Formats: sequence, C-alpha cells, structure tokens
Amino acid sequence: MEKPTESSQSFHYVYILESLAEVGRYYMGSTQNLRERLARHNHGEVAHSSKYRPWRIKTAIAFTDRRRAVVFEGYLKTVSGRAFAKKRL
Repeated sequence: MEKPTESSQSFHYVYILESLAEVGRYYMGSTQNLRERLARHNHGEVAHSSKYRPWRIKTAIAFTDRRRAVVFEGYLKTVSGRAFAKKRL
C-alpha cells in the first residue's frame, strides 16, 4: 500500500467554538472542512448551536485518522475532557 503524499492527505478536525454572543458558551465537534462547518454554525444550520451565534474557532486539532478524531471529540465531551479543554485548550 502506498503512503499518501502530503498534498493528497486529508485531515479530520476536532474543533472548539466559542460563542461571541454568550460568554463562557462553547461547542465541540468534528469535521473534514473546518471553514464550511464554521459557516454552517454561523448561518444557524446546526440546531444545537444556532441560538448562541456568532461563533469563532477557539481551538482546532487536525488528525490524519478519522477514528482517532471521533474518539478525541467524544473524550472532550466528557466531564474530564471538558476540564482538560478548559485548562489546556
């Protein structure tokens, strides 16, 4: 199996958004297209985030393995993951 080149490699992003409308309100998710996903959040197309828009990207972490991105996103949504994000991200 051939190793992907840097230009052909796709990334999976785990992101934390920060609401500009309500201090202390964050949203965590994952996507392959960070700009498009942020636009969807800011246009009110995501039910869980629509009433706290506009949003800005606070943190984004790129993974080459989709499965690892999904696992990390799940971790960030736990109590210990939220504490980690608050302290480190």
